Amino acid sequence: MAWQPQPGPLVQLSQCLRGSLSGHDIAAQKNAEQMLRQAKTSPDVNNYLTYISVTPNPPEGFDTTTYHSARSAAAIMLKNNVKSSYRSIPEPSKAYVKSTILAGLQDGNAQIRNFVGNVVTEVVRQGGVLGWPQVLPQLLSMVANENGQSSAEAQDGAMGALFKICEDNKRLLDQDYPNQGRPLAYLLPKFLDLTASPNAKLRSRALSAINVFFNEPIALTARENVNNILPRVVRLTTDENEDVRRFVCRTFSLLADGMPTVLLPHIEGIVDYTISQQKDIQNEELALDAAEFFFEASSAPALRDAFGPYLNRVVPVLLDSMIYSEDDQLRLEGEAEDADLEDEEKDIKPQFATSKTSRSNAGGALTANPQPTNGQSNPAANGFAYEDDDELSEGEIDEYDDGDMDPEEEWNLRKCSAAALDSITSHFGGPVFNVTLPWLMENLAHKDWQNREAAVLALGAIGPGCMQDIEPHLPNLVPYMLSLLSDQQPVVRQISSWALSRFAGWASHLDPAGKQQYFEPMMEGILRCMLDSNKKVQESAASAFATLEEQANTELMPYSAVIVQQFVRCFGRYKDRNMYILYDCVQTLAEYAGPELAKPELVDSLMPALIARWEKVQDQSREMFPLLECLAFVATALGNRFTPFAKPFFMRCIRIIQNNLEAGAGAASQPYLDVPDKDFLVTSLDLLSSIIQALEEPYSSELAKSAQPNLFEMLAYCMKDGNNDVKQSAYALLGDCSIYIFPQLQPYLPTLLEILLHQLDLSHVAADPDTACRVLNNACWSCGEMAMRHKAGMAPYVDRLLSKLALIMFAENVPESINENAAIALGRLGIGCHEQLAPHLADFAVPFLRAMQKVSWTDEKGHAYKGFASVVLDNPQAMERCLLDFFAEMGNAPGVFLTGMQDDGPLQSFERALAQYKALIGDVWDTYLHNLAPLQEQSLRQLYTF
Repeated sequence: MAWQPQPGPLVQLSQCLRGSLSGHDIAAQKNAEQMLRQAKTSPDVNNYLTYISVTPNPPEGFDTTTYHSARSAAAIMLKNNVKSSYRSIPEPSKAYVKSTILAGLQDGNAQIRNFVGNVVTEVVRQGGVLGWPQVLPQLLSMVANENGQSSAEAQDGAMGALFKICEDNKRLLDQDYPNQGRPLAYLLPKFLDLTASPNAKLRSRALSAINVFFNEPIALTARENVNNILPRVVRLTTDENEDVRRFVCRTFSLLADGMPTVLLPHIEGIVDYTISQQKDIQNEELALDAAEFFFEASSAPALRDAFGPYLNRVVPVLLDSMIYSEDDQLRLEGEAEDADLEDEEKDIKPQFATSKTSRSNAGGALTANPQPTNGQSNPAANGFAYEDDDELSEGEIDEYDDGDMDPEEEWNLRKCSAAALDSITSHFGGPVFNVTLPWLMENLAHKDWQNREAAVLALGAIGPGCMQDIEPHLPNLVPYMLSLLSDQQPVVRQISSWALSRFAGWASHLDPAGKQQYFEPMMEGILRCMLDSNKKVQESAASAFATLEEQANTELMPYSAVIVQQFVRCFGRYKDRNMYILYDCVQTLAEYAGPELAKPELVDSLMPALIARWEKVQDQSREMFPLLECLAFVATALGNRFTPFAKPFFMRCIRIIQNNLEAGAGAASQPYLDVPDKDFLVTSLDLLSSIIQALEEPYSSELAKSAQPNLFEMLAYCMKDGNNDVKQSAYALLGDCSIYIFPQLQPYLPTLLEILLHQLDLSHVAADPDTACRVLNNACWSCGEMAMRHKAGMAPYVDRLLSKLALIMFAENVPESINENAAIALGRLGIGCHEQLAPHLADFAVPFLRAMQKVSWTDEKGHAYKGFASVVLDNPQAMERCLLDFFAEMGNAPGVFLTGMQDDGPLQSFERALAQYKALIGDVWDTYLHNLAPLQEQSLRQLYTF
C-alpha cells in the first residue's frame, strides 16, 4: 500500500514549518526550528515534506496564505535534506519523493513550482542522472504536452525544472554512460524542437537551456552539434517575441566567447542583426544582450579582425547607447547633496579581501559594482539564464539583496556599450577614434548634460586604446574635462573624475612644465571632488584618484603632503560606505610614495586619522578587511616610524584571529552556527606580517613574546586551515617570522615543520590549482627561510623535506615559480645539512640547476648556491651529468653580486668547488673548461681564484 500521511503529524509539521518563517516572532521561529531539528530524526520526514510541498489544499487550521508559507518552507527543507544527507535517506522514502514530487510542478503558484524544481534538480545532482532515469523523459513529456493533459502551469514548471537540471548538472549530462550514451545527446534535439513551439515562453526557455551548454567550459555534445544548432538559432532572429530574440543575442555572445570561429562565415549578418536589436531602446534588456555580443566579440582574437569592416556601423550604436535614457535623466536630476547624511546599512556593500588589481576600469564607468564576470549581467548566476521567479538554489533570499540596488551599480546597456567600445579601441585604435571624433565634437558641446556626460564617458573609454591619435587633442580636452568637475549635475562630475584618471599616465610623465599645466590641475581637481557634497561624486573621485596614483607611480612622491592633507579631511567627512575606497587611496599612496609617508609631519597627520577610524570599527565589521589591508601597506611604508603605533594594532589582530578560530571551531561542532568569514584571518595575518617586517627586531620580538594567546600556536592553526587564502597568508607570516624574529619562532619549529611537511604535497594542488599553488609557493619560500636560520637544526626533517621538495622541482603541473622556490629551499637546506643531502645529489642536481637557471641573481639565489656548493663538495662525483651546467651558472654570476654578499654568498664555496674539480680532473682541466661558451669560460677565470 502506498505511503499516506497521518493527520496529526501532518498538521504539527505544517505548523512548525510555518513558524520557521515567522521573522516577526523570533521566539516562535527558534522554537519551530528546534522542533524541525527533532523531526529530522523521523524516517518519514522527507515523505511528509514532499506531501506538503505538492499538496495545494490546506489542512484544518490553515488558510491559503499560511499554508503557502508552510509549503515553501517544506520544499526548502526537503531540498536541503537531499543535499546534505541523500545517501542516508531510506530507499522507500527516496522512491516516494521521486514518484510524488513532480506533481508540484503543476501547482498554480509560480514560487512553489520554482521550489519544487529545486528539489528535483537536487535529487538528480545527488543521486546521479542514472539514479532517476525516468525524470528527463517525464519532464519533456510534460513540456511537450504529449498526453494532451499538461496545463500551462505544468509546462512552465517542467521547463523550469529542466533548466535547473541542465544548469546544476551540466557536466553529468555530458558524460558517456555504459549502454546509455550521453543524456545531453537525448536532450539537445528535444530542446531544439521546442524552439519551434507556438508558445513563446517555451521557445525562449528552450533556447536558454541550450545556452547553458555553451557557457565555458562548453559541453562536448553542444560543441559537436553546433552546426545543427546554429541554423535553428538563426531562424529565431526574426521571432516576434522579444525574450526569444534576447536569447538569440545571448547565444551569439556565448559563441563569440567560446567558439568564435563558427560565427566567422556569418559575421556580417550577426553584426547587422545585433545592431538592430541594440537600437531597440524600448527594451533595454534586449539592447543590453545585443551589446554583450560586441563586448564578447571584441575580446575574441578570431573575431576582432573580422570586425574591422563594420566599425563605422558598430561604433555609432555603442556611442548612442551610452547616453542616459529619459527615465535615468529624471532620476539623476533629482539627486541631492547628501554628503552629510549617514549611510544606511543596506548602502554598504560587503567587501572581500582581495589581491590588488589594476583599476584601469574602476570608478563605476565601465564596470558594475561588483563587477560581473565576462561582462555578464546579474542576477542570473551564469549571466545567460532566463529570468522568472527564481531564487537562490536553496530557495532562500540573498542576505545582501535588499531589492533596492542603486541603478548606477548595475551592469547595464550604458556600461556594456562603454566596455565594448574600450575593448574594440584597444585593438583597432586610430580607426575607432576616426569614427568617434565627429560624434565627440557634436556631443561635447551639446546643450544637454546627458550628451556631454556620454561624450566624456566615450573619451575615457577610447583614450588608452588610441592614445597616439587622441594625444594631440588632450591639451584642449583635459582643461574641458577639468571644467566639468564643477558641473551642476553630480553625474557629470562623477564621470569627469573617472575620465581624467584614464589620462593620468600621460599627464604624470610630461616634462615639468607639462606636469604643472596638466597633471597638477588634474590631481588637484580630483582631490577637490573627493570632498564633493554628493557621496557618489566622492566615491568616483576617490576611485579615480586611486587610479591616478597607480598611473603616476613614483611621480606622485613630491605631492604626498598635499595628498595626505586631503585624505585626512576625507576621513573627517566620509560616511561608512566611502571609507572603503578611501582606504584604497591611502593604501595605493603607501605602495607608490613609500618612504615619503615616513616623514614625521606626514606620519603625525595621517596616523591619527587612521587610528580614529580603527577605534571606531568593530572587530566583527566587514570594514575591518579593507582597513587591515590599508594598514599593512602603511606599516610597510612607515618602517620603524610605525613603532609607536604598532602594539594596539598587533594585539587587536591577535584577538581577531583568536575570536575567528574559536568561532570556526564552534561552527564545526554545531552546524547551525554561522561560519565566520575567513577574510578576518587573512587580513589580520597580513597586517601582522607587515608589522613584523616594519619594526626593528627588539620591538617586533617583544610584540611576539607578549601576544596572548601565543602567536605561534595560533599560526599553527592557521597553517592547517581549510581555506587556501588563510594558509597563503599564514605561510607568508611564517617566513617573515623566520627572517625577523627567529629566536621567538624557534621553540615552535617542531610543530610548525610537521605542518609544513604536510603542506609540501602536490596532491593539494588538484582540488583548486590557483589558490593551492599560491600556498605551495609560500610554503616552499618559508621552508627556505627557516633552513637559513635553523641550519643544522633542520637535520631531523631533511630526508622528508628532500623527498617533498624534489617532487615539486620535477613537477610539470605547477607554475615555474614554484619549481624555482622549491629549488631555492633545497639549496638553502644544504647550508646546514649538506652531509645528509650529498648521497642524493645525483638524483636532484639536474632539476635543481634547471630551475635555478631561470632565477635572477638575488640574495636568495646566492644562499641556495652556497648550500648547493656545500653539497657538491661532499659528493663531487655525483655531478657527472651536469658539471658544465654548474660551471656555466658560476660564470653567469655578476661579480658585483658575488662580492656584495661577502660571506653570506656563494663566492668562497664556488672557488672551493672549482679548486676541487681542478684537482680531480687534473691535466685536462683547461681542455675541459673549453667546453664552456668562450664568454662563460672567460668570466669563470676572471671571477674566481682556483
